[in-house]
Amino acid sequence: MGPDEGKGWKSARACALAMSAAAVGLAPIGAGRAAAEVISAAANGFEVRETAHIAAPPDKVYAALLLPARWWSSQHTFSGDAANLVLEPRAGGCWCETLPNGGSVEHLHVVYVAPGKALRLRGALGPFQAMAVEGAMTWSLAAAADGTDITMAYTIVGYGKDGFGELAKAADRVLGEASQSLKKLVEGAPPAPR
Repeated sequence: MGPDEGKGWKSARACALAMSAAAVGLAPIGAGRAAAEVISAAANGFEVRETAHIAAPPDKVYAALLLPARWWSSQHTFSGDAANLVLEPRAGGCWCETLPNGGSVEHLHVVYVAPGKALRLRGALGPFQAMAVEGAMTWSLAAAADGTDITMAYTIVGYGKDGFGELAKAADRVLGEASQSLKKLVEGAPPAPR
């Protein structure tokens, strides 16, 4: 990634090094039932999974999920401002970001929409865009007696010169923070600094 490709995302290698120390051992990601986990990491990719229990019905959680500008961290955007994010909830829709001077970024594109139940997207988030990789992200929602259990799985496959061990930890940390931020948004907790 060139130096002009945004202030928020670092190169994939720098991102991994900056976040891996904090990501090691990340299991609980906040109050209530929530967890983040690197499921696997290998020379050709990785899978991370984030889970949370949210004290709200699935339709409310799903509606919030469609508003990444409200729960994604500005630190992990190209523009430096999460308010520039939009998500079009339809097959072929875009999780995109507006950049200054008429620029834009496609973070992921939508391939499956089941309102209140699931959302699946394809693509390479942030620093992974500069790599020869492809990714799949699935958000699954299940009604529970006292709210919604939500799971987000993100799998990356492709080529990484140094493998994906450290990158998996970095992605786990970023996506764990995002899942926790979504939980706080829906449950009405005070927002964390963005």
